[in-house]
Amino acid sequence: MQEQFYAITDYAVSILQGDEVINLSFEGEESDFVRFNHSRIRQPGSVFSIDLGIDLIRGQRHAEGHLALAGVREEDRERVRAAIEELRGRLDHLPEDPHLLYATEVHSTERFGECDLPDREVVLGEILRGGQEKDLVGIFAQGPIYRGFANNLGQKNWFATRSFHLDWSFYLRADKAVKTSYAGSRWDAEILRKKMDEAAQQLELLKVEPKTIKPGKVRAYLSPSAVCEILGTVAWMGFGLKDHKSKISSLIKMTAGDATLHPSFNLAENTAEGIAPNFDSKGFIKDDKVTIIENGKFKDYLVSPRSAKEYGVPTNGARSFEYPESCDLAAGDLASDTVLEKLGTGAYINNLWYLNYSDRPACRLTGMTRFATFWVEDGRISAPLNVMRFDESFYRMFGANLIGLTREREVLLDNNTYGGRQAGSARLPGALIDDFPFTL
Repeated sequence: MQEQFYAITDYAVSILQGDEVINLSFEGEESDFVRFNHSRIRQPGSVFSIDLGIDLIRGQRHAEGHLALAGVREEDRERVRAAIEELRGRLDHLPEDPHLLYATEVHSTERFGECDLPDREVVLGEILRGGQEKDLVGIFAQGPIYRGFANNLGQKNWFATRSFHLDWSFYLRADKAVKTSYAGSRWDAEILRKKMDEAAQQLELLKVEPKTIKPGKVRAYLSPSAVCEILGTVAWMGFGLKDHKSKISSLIKMTAGDATLHPSFNLAENTAEGIAPNFDSKGFIKDDKVTIIENGKFKDYLVSPRSAKEYGVPTNGARSFEYPESCDLAAGDLASDTVLEKLGTGAYINNLWYLNYSDRPACRLTGMTRFATFWVEDGRISAPLNVMRFDESFYRMFGANLIGLTREREVLLDNNTYGGRQAGSARLPGALIDDFPFTL
């Protein structure tokens, strides 16, 4: 696909007029998808897609458009020509954009991620063996994802990665299931087997009569998946420069110096060790690492080109929504195999959902437990826990009430396929928290 993108770039540049500038962004994938139900393959398929973003610029005016390409040279050229003509017709009718900023210094790059995936048939065989005599429900996707940027100033950037994502549940009955996932760029059958065994053990525990507890504060363990749900909500209008400057960020108390987190809390946008591209759609190269929170204190914002222009600061390559694409929470010193012992008596939470802010300025979140949540007594799982709602401040969860983060971390890939597979990832530990409040 790289040659196709560069070829269409050369054509687009050749039909520019006058002082026009063009930025081209490319997204493509070649993915295999398989859906499972009752531990059987129900819907195999594959996707080949190419999408091109065009930003035509004249002075401080610009017009943007997106189109799907077919991978056929003459057909794609005609589509691009028509799109550029349409955008050109808009420019005279658009006002100048005071916050338009794009790269003018040429910085070309190429990055090819790990490529260590077995044949699909091998993977499917291992998945089906793990689901024998169980109701395995889920979806598996694997294959290359491509991203590219180019302009008429001579810059060309290319990024390619091959990854897989298995998102599955062992279903028991009604709303009782154990949900987990396995994702990455390097397939390891032993890791899958271990995850399948752990899920099978929890499935047996779900057969016990569920327990209902009264609302109140308990000690709780949040799995990496549950931590991901919380950080994903906080990252929504939490880490970006624009949100802080406009005073709508949920973490405004941190940048004002009125709140801190536990000193062991260190959060970064770690592009160098993630699977997202290291450039944005305006041609800026992302910093290898942006430390957002260091030793519990807010340090650096994610800054998109528009925010950089508006507030007169350098961009660090964040996309327009200023949301981390390679989220990295540093490990702690709590061994995962001692979690139950350290939890003692409390709630072991595998999954959360329906999260939202109950008080954004206070960074207070509400949400519900989901799937396999267990009640633990004296370091042993005693029963499944019926669905509970929590309502708590992020500052307390990961501040004064944070007992510890696990040494082991899990890589979680963005499993969103709406409009195409995504290149986002998170590497997160689990968290042991005191006085976690259940409200319902």
